[in-house]
Amino acid sequence: MADNIAIAADKEGWASPILLLTWVAGTVDAIGYLGLGHVFTANMTGNAVLLGLAFGQGQFLAAFRALFALGGFILGVMIGAILAHRAGTDVDQRRAFVGPVIVEGLVLAVFAVLLHLPMIPRNQNTLYILIGLSAVAMGVQSAAVRRLNLPGIATTVLTGTITSLVAGLVRLLHIPYVSSPAEEPAASALGRSRHLKLQAGVFIVYVAAATTAAIFEHRVPVIVGLSPVVAVGLVLYFAASSAARPKASV
Repeated sequence: MADNIAIAADKEGWASPILLLTWVAGTVDAIGYLGLGHVFTANMTGNAVLLGLAFGQGQFLAAFRALFALGGFILGVMIGAILAHRAGTDVDQRRAFVGPVIVEGLVLAVFAVLLHLPMIPRNQNTLYILIGLSAVAMGVQSAAVRRLNLPGIATTVLTGTITSLVAGLVRLLHIPYVSSPAEEPAASALGRSRHLKLQAGVFIVYVAAATTAAIFEHRVPVIVGLSPVVAVGLVLYFAASSAARPKASV
């Protein structure tokens, strides 16, 4: 059943929502690092490294920011997993994805307002609220994407995506390679070429989002803050449209 859902999800137009959510993660991580005290709120691997470095260097405030982001992300995953815990028909699958993304969009909207509203004081309390909101949103997003069950695809953890991409290219080029059983569904369910393109797209979009955020963070910061909200709105549009609705595979 899970493989059938993955087939339908990819064939029925889920690539665009996945890439849009990757844009959200790349932008939010850039905002966190550049504007929220050098912390990642989407990429928990990088955030864990920052946490360890801060502790090792005795920078306990920085460590607390990283730890706060980690806690927010875990809370977001819990919320997203609860909202996405639906099973059954293809419509249930679609709703299981849309529900968490709606919550993510609302949290990111509040985040954008607090980030750019002039009357909001810029102090440590505001900083932690912003870190918490963005981390919760990214945790919810991670749970929503995980619910789609697309092998080797993640919008907030790129290490696994890059590993799957390179391993897939090795198989595609017929280079001698011993694959694990867990990697086989990606080749059989989604089609190697399409799946590799989506994995490469996730990496490229994430880097492009971070680059764009870095360029405009000080020039037009409001665009950077609002772009994740717009991207999530487009995701909901795609997910709600008939073209993006998964249909049961036989």
